[in-house]
Amino acid sequence: MIKKIQSFYKQEQGATAIEYGLIVAAIGAALAVTIFLLGDDLLATFNALIAVFES
Repeated sequence: MIKKIQSFYKQEQGATAIEYGLIVAAIGAALAVTIFLLGDDLLATFNALIAVFES
């Protein structure tokens, strides 16, 4: 039983998966904040591009 517990603490696959999950969550949060802060500017840019292509 003690050997199973020791091997459980030595396994790093779970920790690696959690680390990757945290990295993905941080990137997603940064992307969401960027889109929120620049949303109006992005909308104006896309509308200008649409106007160029429509004319």
